[in-house]
Amino acid sequence: MTKALAIEALIKAIGKENVITEHEELVCYSFDATADMPSQLPDVVVTPTSTNDVAEILKVANQYKMPVYPRGSGTNLCGDTIPLQGGMVMRTQKMSQILEVDADNLVAVVQPGVIINDLNVAVAPHGLIYPPDPGTVATATMGGSVSECSGGLRGLKYGVTKNYVMGLEVVMIDGTVVRFGGKTVKNVTAYDMVKLFTGAEGTLGIITEITVKLIPAPETRKSMLASFDKLEDAGNSVTEIVRNKVIPATMEIMDQVTIRTVENFAKVGLPTDAEAVLLIEVDGIPEVVEREAATVVKVVEKNKGKIKVAQDDKERDGLWAARRAALPALAQMKPTTVLEDATVPRSKLTEMLVILQNIAKKYDLTIGTFGHAGDGNLHPTILTDERNTEEMKRVHAAVDEIFKTALELGGTISGEHGIGMAKAKYLPMEFGEQGVEVMRKVKRALDPENLLNPGKMMG
Repeated sequence: MTKALAIEALIKAIGKENVITEHEELVCYSFDATADMPSQLPDVVVTPTSTNDVAEILKVANQYKMPVYPRGSGTNLCGDTIPLQGGMVMRTQKMSQILEVDADNLVAVVQPGVIINDLNVAVAPHGLIYPPDPGTVATATMGGSVSECSGGLRGLKYGVTKNYVMGLEVVMIDGTVVRFGGKTVKNVTAYDMVKLFTGAEGTLGIITEITVKLIPAPETRKSMLASFDKLEDAGNSVTEIVRNKVIPATMEIMDQVTIRTVENFAKVGLPTDAEAVLLIEVDGIPEVVEREAATVVKVVEKNKGKIKVAQDDKERDGLWAARRAALPALAQMKPTTVLEDATVPRSKLTEMLVILQNIAKKYDLTIGTFGHAGDGNLHPTILTDERNTEEMKRVHAAVDEIFKTALELGGTISGEHGIGMAKAKYLPMEFGEQGVEVMRKVKRALDPENLLNPGKMMG
């Protein structure tokens, strides 16, 4: 009865056309892009078109104690948009306006449903870019990216999403609308609430407007493919390139399992006999790019690698198409793809790469590793079949060991994918029970009934 009354109130608040209750359509919102996660039907799906709609929806949720699960495109990889306790899914796709591009102040103001790539298309005529670029840049939304604090290929030089979020409009669980931050470069007024809501995974409030920093697009760029007979040489090259004061825009790695799978999938000319490849791009003003590219070549050759420099945009695009094909290529190998997100200090990259190979052997699993080598963010990807219960036990044991190892090496359990359902149990390993309890106190203060994305990061 309570659910029926809540749905009736939602229809009254935002219109029947923005409320979904048909079973067939609800199924589409019972899962997301995360593998090895349970699915759960929501009771209702709502589609707000404005901040006022979001406020009215949350007032209903608060009144009827109905869980709220915010959802962008559902491309997250930690089970964060699965409606674990039923309730309502709030999809933000219709809030998709780029409200302002302010080239004078180097900022843009967007609604949460804006696709990341669409923002870059909009700011390109101004000679600007929005650097964060997760692998799903063509489908992921700004709201989802901010909520997960996405990273991407350019994290080494340009940072991650939190480095670009300057202001937020947020609706709290009682329907109160608040604003934090803005267009000023300097803002040290009271608590940094912008950072608090960035990466909060929709557990503290619903983001309805985002102000982001833009930067001038680089004048030129140069991409290179380096191949190595030994994985260790690739890892050592990464550390040495940075030690030589070269900070590439991107520095990606693929191990042999990934190389062969991608080449079979995309036919882009990768060296399948190599144990590892690095995809490296330097950008900036032409003279600096030439100097940095020469340093990269020197370091790679010193570490027994072979290097090829892309001669034009076509060759460059081919190299980066290979990297972006890593996950879809691996995913077609087995029914279930468990993609992880272990991150270590760059100086520990080589050690972590070797340990991942040993873990694959120890648990008799196929693991393809790729990722953002320049910032130590690796994506060990386990190819398996969730119907094989015995193998899945080994998969879970391997994942436990991967995260334990990352922490022992001074790293973290997530560099960019977030926590959600997938990694909540590992939080005490990183922060201790006391650290996690501090976070729970923040959650209880802002969402005392635990209605915002319950069952996830903070339980």
